[in-house]
Amino acid sequence: MKSDEKRSQRLNYLLKCYLSNPQEGALYLRAKQMGVSDSTAKDYIRTVIIQAQKIYSK
Repeated sequence: MKSDEKRSQRLNYLLKCYLSNPQEGALYLRAKQMGVSDSTAKDYIRTVIIQAQKIYSK
């Protein structure tokens, strides 16, 4: 699996988690459970929150 595909799947999973439980702390723990670094987990959180805001604004 390519790294882009893996990132996309992880972000989609985290977005689903965030939409059902919009807490950054819980989202961070989910990202860390995937085995990513702290900086990657924070990047995922920022990306997911931006995507969620786009969904909510529609």
